[in-house]
Amino acid sequence: MAVHATPVPILKDNYAWLLQDGDAGALALVDPAEAEPLIAAIEARGGRLDLILLTHHHADHVAATEPLRARYGCPVAGARFDASRLPTLDIALDEGETVALGAARGRVIATPGHTRGHIAWFFADGAVLACGDTLFSLGCGRLFEGTAEDMFASLAKLKALPDETLVCCGHEYTLSNARFARAVDPDNPALLDRINEIERLRAAGLPTVPTTLAEERATNPFLRAADAKALGALRARKDNF
Repeated sequence: MAVHATPVPILKDNYAWLLQDGDAGALALVDPAEAEPLIAAIEARGGRLDLILLTHHHADHVAATEPLRARYGCPVAGARFDASRLPTLDIALDEGETVALGAARGRVIATPGHTRGHIAWFFADGAVLACGDTLFSLGCGRLFEGTAEDMFASLAKLKALPDETLVCCGHEYTLSNARFARAVDPDNPALLDRINEIERLRAAGLPTVPTTLAEERATNPFLRAADAKALGALRARKDNF
């Protein structure tokens, strides 16, 4: 059975992600920042939470960790490198190490750039990538603590994953990212087609994620950047767009 990923809207424009091993197996929660809607989502799936996964230390990704740990008695997993800035970790991991979710395993990918200790979680069984604020639909994270070289290397790791990989990012930024992508890549027919679908989804109040890595390779200007210098120039331009 494959891991299934479901976005849960929280805060203003964040997503936490419920990852379930099969249709009724072990349940993990990625980046909990608001308890009430997450508790409702967990209770709707039977009231059991087996694992909390963190991508980075920002409050809009971790603020509800402790109340959820206390309520459900589940362990919290995150980056050993950044343990001093994260909620207390029960499972501290380095790049390449894995954590169990039922019969599935999530592998840690170090993705510095947005923060120096940022990680992503990749579940090959289901091709689910919980990438926090590193890779967005049609965008990438701001370089708060890392360099363009860091982000380019991090995105290269994610870009190498299979085409069918589901990109489960931390924010609903797609429509804003699409406007920028169209400004810098106006002659990309795949992008123009995708923007029409994004506008339809948002007009209906629906999430634009998960997207697939194949879609991102074809349309995301940051994944299409030739090198770190080009990515840095795009990121600086996006910061002031």
